[in-house]
Amino acid sequence: MAIPESFLDELNGRLSIVDVVSAYVPLTKKGANYWGLCPFHHEKTPSFSVNESKQIFHCFGCGKGGGAIRFVMEMDSLPFPEAVRKLAEREGMQVPDDGPGGGAWREKRRRILELNREAARFYRSMLANPRGAAVASYIRDKRRISPKFSARFGLGAAPEGWDNLIAAMRDKGYDKTDLIDAGLAVAGKNGGVYDKYRNRLMLPVIDPRGDVIGFTSRVMDDSTPKYLNTPETAIFKKRSILYGLNYAKNTKRPNFILVEGNIDVITLHQAGFDNTVATMGTALTEEHARLLGRYTHELVLCYDNDAAGEDATQRAIALLKNSEIAVKVLRLPKKQLPDGSMGKQDADDFIKSFGPGAFQGLMDQSANSAEYRLGLVRAQFDLSRDDQRAAYLQAAAAVVAGLPSPVERDVYAGRCAETARVSKEAVLQEVDRLRRRDRRQARKQEERENLAPVRQLQPKSRELRYRNVRSAMAEEGVLRVVLLDGEYFRRLDGLTEECFSSPLLGRAYAQLRRRWEAGRAVSLAALEGQFTPEEMDQLTAAAQQPQARNTAGEMLEDCKQIILAEHREAALGDITSAEGLMELRALKQKKGFGG
Repeated sequence: MAIPESFLDELNGRLSIVDVVSAYVPLTKKGANYWGLCPFHHEKTPSFSVNESKQIFHCFGCGKGGGAIRFVMEMDSLPFPEAVRKLAEREGMQVPDDGPGGGAWREKRRRILELNREAARFYRSMLANPRGAAVASYIRDKRRISPKFSARFGLGAAPEGWDNLIAAMRDKGYDKTDLIDAGLAVAGKNGGVYDKYRNRLMLPVIDPRGDVIGFTSRVMDDSTPKYLNTPETAIFKKRSILYGLNYAKNTKRPNFILVEGNIDVITLHQAGFDNTVATMGTALTEEHARLLGRYTHELVLCYDNDAAGEDATQRAIALLKNSEIAVKVLRLPKKQLPDGSMGKQDADDFIKSFGPGAFQGLMDQSANSAEYRLGLVRAQFDLSRDDQRAAYLQAAAAVVAGLPSPVERDVYAGRCAETARVSKEAVLQEVDRLRRRDRRQARKQEERENLAPVRQLQPKSRELRYRNVRSAMAEEGVLRVVLLDGEYFRRLDGLTEECFSSPLLGRAYAQLRRRWEAGRAVSLAALEGQFTPEEMDQLTAAAQQPQARNTAGEMLEDCKQIILAEHREAALGDITSAEGLMELRALKQKKGFGG
């Protein structure tokens, strides 16, 4: 490991996972654990648990789990070394580098950031160079972006040619490996490299800390690809980036506006809407939602008014449905095309045509997500026909039935009734019928899952599935007991990693035993950095189950014997026979084993 194990032990010993998690998520103590709404998926009822004695967190909804380091990795999108560094700074500790490769990732990240900053300066300087004249004209005349906002967003020009940036950066001490690592150059077939961006408008992507983490770019003509972004690098992850957030986070406005394009963001900021952000050419993700939730409680969706924009709006509404972010939808009107037909319009078009005041008017009239979805339903039917009114009511009732609040359902049922000229009671009856149907389907799904106990006991990740469920349950039991007290390893002579049917559980057992033999703390948090996130999720799911101390010794012996017996018989595959399942249920029900 690049970071000494002794340092990680000291850090984990100082950290309180409750304090770490509480800095991000409000927690309430109930019983032995602390509970809160999971920050990794949207929910209304808390399923996110923090166990102070075990120093782990686990979400019963999405399955994520681990220690304090894993939590910070997920929340702040940091790799393991950087999460350790952040937590160490919190505790007033300095992270040492140890062994070959120590600090390598941090040095690579630092070098990419410095290279990106130099590249941004180079592209910016090209606007004043004849080679960047076409881009400068495009910014000024076509996009009507003022010099102030061109400078504010660091707009620049990538000139035509294969090695303009490469030559400029070579003079500053960067080689082709640096340029490829940063996504600024592409390797050629002959071993050489060439500039990734040529004859393009360049827009630096700046994170909330003010670092240039990558670029997006646009062509000046109809060539393709129209937009070209930095590829995934050590610091550029599109799923968790919001363009414009570095400025929007300081807005005094009560909400955020989410648009589709980077140019839309700049145009709206220039028009006074400094609360505007955009994703990097991707649909809204859970990571984006978590990031938005740190800065705002209301999001106005302002996507293009075409079919793709409506689909993106519907997906965003569904993603944010159970979050604490209130969603509104701003619908841009169609614009008249030269041939007299009506075409799509984005925020940039609208601002240029009608100005900031008109856009603010649309903001004031923006509908909440329920109103928006009911509006889309209404547009599909001709309510002058009885058959169409009936079809409309069924479709509208389906939207209303999905609303979480009974007050909302009552209000919107009334509106649908007025629209279709029927009684409110008729709409509410249909809503109730649909909700009863959905509850029945949910119960049937639950019953189907309950009838497959072996599947229920399997890890969520297909790659980690247990070959022998009976042995794996006993292996999980061994881990729970030794995590309770490492001295139980004294009773496990003869039980080695090779005896475990699950490679993951066997490896965890071996690592914990090694730590105990070296006199180190036996804890799950100490294994972070040695296992993948999916592996830590499964280990935490197993470890979070309660284990009574007064039956731990007896259970340990039972589990040991099962593991050794299964290993001797070389039992492969899941236990699916009736006898095997009965024995498995009896083991699970035994006092102190997994609750």
